[in-house]
Amino acid sequence: MRDLAELLRAGDTVVWGQGCAEPRTLTHALREAASAVPDLRCFVGISAAEDTVGAAGLGFKSYGGGGVNRLLDDAGRLDIVPSRYSDLPQLIAEGAMPVDVALVQVTPGATAGTYHLALAAEYLMAAVRNARVVVAEVNHAAPHSPDAPMIPAERISALVEVAYLPTPLPGGPRTTGTAAIGAHVAGIVSDGATLQVGIGALPDAAVRSLSGHHDLGVHTGALGDALADLIAAGVVTNAHKTRDTGVSVAGLLLGSEALFRLAHRNPAIALRETAHTHDPAVLASLPRFTAINAAIEIDLTGQVNTEVAGGRYVGAAGGALDFARPAMLSPGGGAITIVRATAGGRSAIVPQLHGPVAVPRSEVDWVVTEYGAARLRGLTLAQRRERLIGLAHPDHRAALEAASPGAGEARRADSQLQPEPGAD
Repeated sequence: MRDLAELLRAGDTVVWGQGCAEPRTLTHALREAASAVPDLRCFVGISAAEDTVGAAGLGFKSYGGGGVNRLLDDAGRLDIVPSRYSDLPQLIAEGAMPVDVALVQVTPGATAGTYHLALAAEYLMAAVRNARVVVAEVNHAAPHSPDAPMIPAERISALVEVAYLPTPLPGGPRTTGTAAIGAHVAGIVSDGATLQVGIGALPDAAVRSLSGHHDLGVHTGALGDALADLIAAGVVTNAHKTRDTGVSVAGLLLGSEALFRLAHRNPAIALRETAHTHDPAVLASLPRFTAINAAIEIDLTGQVNTEVAGGRYVGAAGGALDFARPAMLSPGGGAITIVRATAGGRSAIVPQLHGPVAVPRSEVDWVVTEYGAARLRGLTLAQRRERLIGLAHPDHRAALEAASPGAGEARRADSQLQPEPGAD
């Protein structure tokens, strides 16, 4: 491969596959090139390469604070693009979020001179289409997804042949309360449902609680170890999906070596672009489409913060909103927001959010904590307050009950409307 620095220009924005799809040979070369090419900027997703994001001379922006991006935020080096995940391909295509160089991990295609994206398609394919330079790492040890988007050789400016196990990113440890949360979710999800599952320990716990279900389907942004276990066990069959019947669809594989083995040359697992995985028309058409996503905190009206905790940017606007509305439009479907009742001794059910609203209260359906599940759709603000306080940790309920009601909220459940002073 040519020296990467020869392909770069000062001021270029570079994007690469996130998580397990990170082309480590190329990101290492980028770190070395940063000393020779000034003012390089990087758009990173969930990153595991601490050495790359710590490199001097590189600027960073991202849609979220996952992985080692939190270290960048702590150092004041991360600039967040507060965008819904589904908007990223269009932002790239329109030049609102320009990409000059795309670094991709690929596997050889069935036809000579063709390559398939490995482990991630999502917004990465939009970057491939619009970048001035595409550099490919052909990883012969990466899982080959025959249905992943294909890149012709003529689109690739340079490539390097390698063979190493992609970076595994197994799910977080199971912690106190996750089993109870999973049990409540299991009571909501029906047999035959098609699942979208967010990233993190709580969504993993919710998925692991579904081992007794039947004929589940998968249509999700990221497919991790918990879903892979259900696929391997035959719990996921995708038999009831009206699109991609018999196939689990994901934009990104994010897990361990066991996931890689399951996905390798498996026609029942397909990697698709964000335009398909997050398409509201596709999602709403799937019977019993059920979205399961975690929150950092929820206020007493149902507003959801998925971005900021304790003044740190740790999450993302992400895809929670992308999936919520289609899930509620799907026949028999629904959106489940899960949150641990306390974090660091503080209540996650709060009178007012400490971060931005990622999911407005009008788009919130089910809320689940260790203490139960409540469906908020159709409830008044006063009724929501009552239900959400019941989901809070008992130690925090009195303080929540003492919080002042907001505009539009009846002061008592049985109150009668009174005219404003001076009203006719």
